[in-house]
Amino acid sequence: MAGILERIMQSKKKIAKQSMPTDMVPTKVLQLQMAKEILAETFGVSVREVEEMIQMRCMEKEAWPEGLWVEG
Repeated sequence: MAGILERIMQSKKKIAKQSMPTDMVPTKVLQLQMAKEILAETFGVSVREVEEMIQMRCMEKEAWPEGLWVEG
């Protein structure tokens, strides 16, 4: 758990350095970044790999006809 919290704090610092103060970053952006950090910690992969997994999942969903989607 400590690893996740450290990564979240590092992410906030990265976001602040990239664009704007963290208090001005939209809440949804921070939530998404935290979710990526948690997934990275859970699966033992980098945040970049999590982003690639999300992208692949989106592409898979686009490849299936809407009538065949399984909502879970």
